Amino acid sequence: MNRRSMLQRLALTPLTMAADKFACGERRLPNLTVDGLEVFRVKVNRRGNWTIARLQTSRGVSGLGDASQSGKDDQTLVYLKQFSALLRGRSIFDIEWLRRITTPIILQHGAPAAVAASALEQCLWDIQGKAFSVPVYDLFGGRIQERIRVYANINRSTDDRTPEGFARMAERAVSASFDAVKLAPFDEMPRGLTDKAQIEHFTQFGVACAQEVRNTIGPGRDLLIDAHSHFNREDGLELARCLEPLHLLWLEEVTPAKPVDDLVAINKGAPMPTAGGESIYGVTGFYPYIKAEAVDIVMPDVKVCGGMLEMKKIAALAEGAGLIASPHGPASPVGNMTAAHVIATVSNFNILEFSFGEVPWRAELVDPPEQISASALVLSSRPGLGITLNEKTAATYAVS
Repeated sequence: MNRRSMLQRLALTPLTMAADKFACGERRLPNLTVDGLEVFRVKVNRRGNWTIARLQTSRGVSGLGDASQSGKDDQTLVYLKQFSALLRGRSIFDIEWLRRITTPIILQHGAPAAVAASALEQCLWDIQGKAFSVPVYDLFGGRIQERIRVYANINRSTDDRTPEGFARMAERAVSASFDAVKLAPFDEMPRGLTDKAQIEHFTQFGVACAQEVRNTIGPGRDLLIDAHSHFNREDGLELARCLEPLHLLWLEEVTPAKPVDDLVAINKGAPMPTAGGESIYGVTGFYPYIKAEAVDIVMPDVKVCGGMLEMKKIAALAEGAGLIASPHGPASPVGNMTAAHVIATVSNFNILEFSFGEVPWRAELVDPPEQISASALVLSSRPGLGITLNEKTAATYAVS
């Protein structure tokens, strides 16, 4: 053997050893394929129900996903069935494949398809974590956020839509340890309203609701206001000025996401940070939104944006632009947990949404029960998402 061939052989030896080790490791990878789907529909309130997907595998390992609040539950159920049929027999690792195969359908049919695909993707991550005996956040790069701070969205649970009604629910949230509260006090404002006197009436009523909540929670807690896209550019800028004395953590979704120029103008003119993006799908949808500087705080919803991996990608886009990522998600306990596992690995995370007060048995829908402590969601180190569905609770409150 000459000197050159000996050196080449020595150089290749570590690579050969590494390849042998990888090959051995590859044989030890869990050989799990998708086998079937169960769907649990849980009655919540007039604002919508929860739809929980549970994907089964060839070896009995199952995973959970949240398919709630697409706005069209019946259509979501159709897409759950369609997409799970496509997955049947495929590897639990085929997440990018699922994204590629479902994206054209989602772009054509919108939220019901997006929510269904996301739920199945969440299930696959839960299964992977269980297969490797690690929490899902380890699959996303490892946990760097030790505290998953949450704010109480009291909007969905407040039936008395008056300043006093919002204040009472805010008081309950504070008593439950939350140090940040969000409401959407302009929901009663008709969309497309052009009468200036009527716009002024609804604006001032909403501001009064926000003021009463600020008085209730005090100056030391954070207040967030969601306008749910009820305003145009001109009226939205006026709204921001009216809300300035309340010292908001952020003002959310003042106008629709398109045309993006309206949000850009409001973001530049508003005296407080602005937030939004809850209805946008995918990195391709968020890219022009982030590039235009439409908001200061990006709010992908794990159920709508394309799932857990897509949320991670969107958060990375935001990080590159110097923006905060604070996921939207008035979700079930399953949906909140999936978002939390992703955001625990994100450096530009701020705060996560939590739908407060909708039902008294919320925490019991999963085992172990969902836990909020000092305005933070407790995230365990158990494998997968760290939770299972409490079938007894799901059956007790099942949609009839």
